[in-house]
Amino acid sequence: MADKEYTSFAAFWPFYLREHSLPQTRALHYIGTSLVVALAVYAVISGTWWLLAAMPVAGYFFAWIAHFRVEKNRPATFTYPLWSLYADFRMWGLWITGRLGPHLAKAKITEA
Repeated sequence: MADKEYTSFAAFWPFYLREHSLPQTRALHYIGTSLVVALAVYAVISGTWWLLAAMPVAGYFFAWIAHFRVEKNRPATFTYPLWSLYADFRMWGLWITGRLGPHLAKAKITEA
């Protein structure tokens, strides 16, 4: 849980990364976010619109396992839902493009 109130995404971002400090936590988030993206693409291509309803389930299922079982912390989405959603996709995009390392280092997280 956030010890302080964040009033900007720039201040929230390092906190978000520290809440995802373990590689296993981030990996479970990547699985969930990848499923969300795959479901969205497939739903649009196939016209199977009900799959859009499965997107939050796919994303949050893996994220919450990561927080409650691996990281043992409270998901930031409970306090900062929109910033957390944006941060999750930002983290995923930086990971996909191989650019997450400097952000983790700046947040004082060592990649293990």
